[in-house]
Amino acid sequence: MKTSIKLSALFFVLSTIVFAANTASAKDNTDINPKVKQTVSYDLLDHDRGLKLTMAKSESGRTYVRFYSNDGQLIMKDVVNTKTAVSKGYVFSELDLGDYNLEIASDGKVIKETVHVYLDGDQKSFYIAQK
Repeated sequence: MKTSIKLSALFFVLSTIVFAANTASAKDNTDINPKVKQTVSYDLLDHDRGLKLTMAKSESGRTYVRFYSNDGQLIMKDVVNTKTAVSKGYVFSELDLGDYNLEIASDGKVIKETVHVYLDGDQKSFYIAQK
């Protein structure tokens, strides 16, 4: 009898702790800002030749990367398997000077960036324009 009372009390205490932990973590994860920008991060490829995109895992398992000229002509389209987080590089050294539009779509969210390719000394360089 004493053992069953002790086990019942232990079960009650453990279930209360688990419930409290789940409630606290649910409150910590609520965010009023959408996390669209957090799905992709940018970095330079070696020797500043291009852009390395690091894409977070997506629910659909696919992320679409499209690169357009400033007049809307599709230059490059890529479907990236994002069943897990992945990094992929895109080389810009063959592009003409000017502005380009980068579009990254995943799980119904679309990120649009403007990439400016310019001449820096004797080599091409680029930057992502701030909005």
